[in-house]
Amino acid sequence: MKAWILPASVTFLCWGIWGFIPKITIRYISPMSAVVFEAVGVAVGGVIGLAMIGFRPDLHPKGVGLAILTGLLGVVGALGFLIAVKSGKVSVVALFTGMSPVVTILLAHFLLSEPITLREGLGMLCAFAAMALLAV
Repeated sequence: MKAWILPASVTFLCWGIWGFIPKITIRYISPMSAVVFEAVGVAVGGVIGLAMIGFRPDLHPKGVGLAILTGLLGVVGALGFLIAVKSGKVSVVALFTGMSPVVTILLAHFLLSEPITLREGLGMLCAFAAMALLAV
């Protein structure tokens, strides 16, 4: 088995569950409150990660800044997701927001010069068609 398959499978499962739980969460608390408590969960994960590296994280300024930006983007995305599932079907919102790798692929292509294969290009076209169908 290729080395990336197991961690990618864990991610697939966790993010799939992550997309479902908020629909239930917002029955009890507001999206903004949910984001606050999600941050608590992230903080717990951060402390565990910190302990795993002996409380000595790498401290390169660009790496730290980009990691913080990633966290902020995650929080804004999570809040948008929560607001969307409050009024929309979680199945449709999750599929729609699940198209976000298209943005990643385009950024990787234009900023990192990673090639886009014919299959990936066709996949993105299908993803855009799916977004259009879901948004109606």
